[in-house]
Amino acid sequence: MEVSVRKKAAKIFTDRWKDKGDEKQHTQSFWLELLNEVYGVSNPTGYINFELPVRNMKTRNFIDGYIEKTKVLIEQKSSHINLDKGERQSDGSILNPYQQAFRYNNHQPYNKKARWIIVSNFQEIRIHDMNNPYGTPAVIQLTDLSKEYYRLDFLIDKTNEDIEKETKVSIKAGGLIGEIYSELLEQYNEPDNPNTLESINVLSVRLVFCFYAEDAGLFGRKGAFRDYLEEVPALYFRRAIIDLFEVLDTPEAERDPYIGDKLGSFPYVNGGLFEERNIEIPNFTEHLRELILKNATSDFDWSEISPTIFGSVFESTLNPEQRREGGMHYTSIENIHKVIDPLFLNDLKEELALIQQMKQINRQRQRALEFQDKLANMQFLDPACGSGNFLTETYLSLRELENQVFTIIYGDSPRLDVVDDFIKVSLDQFYGIEINDFAVSTAKTALWIAESQMFEKTKELVYSNAEFFPLKLYINIIEGNALTMNWNTVIDKRDLDYIIGNPPFFGARLMSSEQTDEIKEIFDVQTGSGNLDYVSGWYRKAAEYIQYSAIKCAFVSTNSITQGQQVAVLWESLINDYDTVINFAYRTFKWESEASNKAAVHCVIIGFSTLKGEQSDKVIYQDDAAQVVKHINPYLLEAPNVLVHSRTTPLSDVPDIGIGNKPIDDGNYLFTKEEMDAFISEEPQSKKWFRPWYGAREFINKDPRYCLWVGEALPNELRAMSKVLERVKAVREYRLASKSKGTRKIADTPTRFHVENIPTSDYLLIPSASSENRRYIPIGYMDKNSMASNLVLIMPEADLYTFGVMTSNVHMAWLRTVGGRLKSDYRYSKNIVYNNFPWPNATEKQKELISKTAQTILDVRAKYPESSYADLYNEASMPPDLRKAHQNNDRAVMVAYGMEIGPTTEADAVAHLFKLYKKFSTE
Repeated sequence: MEVSVRKKAAKIFTDRWKDKGDEKQHTQSFWLELLNEVYGVSNPTGYINFELPVRNMKTRNFIDGYIEKTKVLIEQKSSHINLDKGERQSDGSILNPYQQAFRYNNHQPYNKKARWIIVSNFQEIRIHDMNNPYGTPAVIQLTDLSKEYYRLDFLIDKTNEDIEKETKVSIKAGGLIGEIYSELLEQYNEPDNPNTLESINVLSVRLVFCFYAEDAGLFGRKGAFRDYLEEVPALYFRRAIIDLFEVLDTPEAERDPYIGDKLGSFPYVNGGLFEERNIEIPNFTEHLRELILKNATSDFDWSEISPTIFGSVFESTLNPEQRREGGMHYTSIENIHKVIDPLFLNDLKEELALIQQMKQINRQRQRALEFQDKLANMQFLDPACGSGNFLTETYLSLRELENQVFTIIYGDSPRLDVVDDFIKVSLDQFYGIEINDFAVSTAKTALWIAESQMFEKTKELVYSNAEFFPLKLYINIIEGNALTMNWNTVIDKRDLDYIIGNPPFFGARLMSSEQTDEIKEIFDVQTGSGNLDYVSGWYRKAAEYIQYSAIKCAFVSTNSITQGQQVAVLWESLINDYDTVINFAYRTFKWESEASNKAAVHCVIIGFSTLKGEQSDKVIYQDDAAQVVKHINPYLLEAPNVLVHSRTTPLSDVPDIGIGNKPIDDGNYLFTKEEMDAFISEEPQSKKWFRPWYGAREFINKDPRYCLWVGEALPNELRAMSKVLERVKAVREYRLASKSKGTRKIADTPTRFHVENIPTSDYLLIPSASSENRRYIPIGYMDKNSMASNLVLIMPEADLYTFGVMTSNVHMAWLRTVGGRLKSDYRYSKNIVYNNFPWPNATEKQKELISKTAQTILDVRAKYPESSYADLYNEASMPPDLRKAHQNNDRAVMVAYGMEIGPTTEADAVAHLFKLYKKFSTE
């Protein structure tokens, strides 16, 4: 929109609104017209959202307006409201409109937090920049809008690109280091020697620190590192690097007086980074010299990296195991804040906001000093810290708060020569345990870089010329195995406040023998501990460590520990033995990996403590929404601590189910249709012995394979089919060669299966795995001539009532909650899902209705004979009449349970089922 056009539009808008201003009546039309007429937003109703609930507050509150694209939060008041005046809130606090909006913003998920908060009474628009939330807001009078419209351009231009930019820069930095690392490695005489790898890792860390220190101005001036090396030919480059490292580790007073001005101008770094003098440094090639002097220094600005992200990128670039996996790995800043915000940061921000708004200056400064002391006394432990990203981001967040404290204590333009005396938040508040030595070095470097960045921000804030170096020696990152060591040796739990982190993701079947032994040792060979994932060890260790304390913890974990048989094994001990309570939780979300060959991991975040550290209100987060609840159970539901154990018989009086057939045949008895036809053409007598074969995939996709089932063939019939006999012999030999004694034993009956479950009548088939994207797992009736594999469960002679209950949304909700997962797919199991399911105490009339609605589902399915279950149960292609048939069946089942059809959510339904389960299992 041209300037003249926008000015004219702003003038027309101002004239129209100068005498209006009722919050309830005019808010939406005011902002819709402003966006459309003045700023050219063609579809403003789709651009701005109104009346968004603030879900995780104790009372029901709403955000007046929110623009997601540009992260703008609007608090609108009527024209007669004084924007400086506070009003009493439902919790008794007195807040002015900005404080009110600030509180709402703190309760937003990290990726929804506003960059800008606008407070308006129609005639005046105040703009608060969240990069400086306690600064003086910009003010636009409505009458001046035609002259100052440009000051609201942020409504349509996304300006908060800091995180995205830092991420891109950090990834590029990792790529540069990867190139240098690869070239350096080729110069070593023994590149596979462990000593070589240790040396190149230390060398890489030092080079990165030098690159950063130069661009951040820590070496006195930008370009000092490059200027020192640019006249050094490749032949002498190694010697120049060694000399520099020695100088950086030597106090100025102890240096050789003849080293020259260029070397002598470098500061003393200390901190142990350059202390080791015996690392092996190879010769540098001309190409290496070019990579360092041009690519990594002249052409790149290291001061813009994010230490939170770069630490992980750096480690994954140079860590041999992760290099083999491909790609770079890092935890996004957004995901880190999902851990630290609800754990402690939201409360700190709200506390500081209230201090900022205090009117009595002396009292305000006193409270600010107390708040700074509080920040400086908080102690954090990450017992699987990796490259330190959780600790780094936490440090940065606390220092940001401390910088805001300075503006309260010293005003807007203080001049302080000595900054160190005023900064109280320090790296010695942060403790980490990490098993990988290189990751330890990386974590320390990331924290030093973070400290440097925040030091510079503080200098700018207080107009200081103080120097950052020398580094301190107090980074408490300990190399060791967190599962085998006593955490009290790292930090006494009496001094600790929070445990945070992202422990390793290894499934129970993917752990090494050493890791399996560690879990068994931690759980004292507890029954079922062999099925626990590796992350469970950190939960148990943390629960033991924080017992009888108020320490609060939050871990990112694979969602497997909140599903299936792991739940009871892990959480029964945590709850009963260690008084563990869950304070907040993020339900399953995708944790994307940057590795090229890695799929997304499905994770949860669980914040927990002992009863001593329990929060009165708990919060469950899902899909950027938050729900305040009174209790969270290990399935991450607002329900009692009922744990579903594996059981071999059904909880209710219902038919038994079992797996299908398990051949153990090395594939000799299974054929595609084409393979079967070709086999029959060579062996015509075999035709009568082939039967359709259905596993979960074949059933859902209506694409059977075929099984050569000769278990009941007579010896003379087998001898008459030479091709079939060849298959039988192959199966026998395969079983005899097995390491399993049980498999070798069934080699004596090669025509029979290891597990045989062949119904004599039609049966109900339940796939053991189904996509998470389906609302209903497809289950259905099969004729007795179709054979089921061990990848499905079958129920012979299941009646329509049974089918109706099992295909209902109530049963599906139970599955989604207590069932395990295969990757992200639902995993239906007999001993956890089916046998523990509490069936309704239905009347005969209710059973009759459910049978009727179940039959309707089958009738509707029959109308689509060419469609597979994958077609019919895809949410995008599900026929409307099939959806309606299921909904009618759902209602009939809910009535049988006594559930209210209208207001009952899936979580409500599961909570009801848990109560029934508890009742049935104790009777």
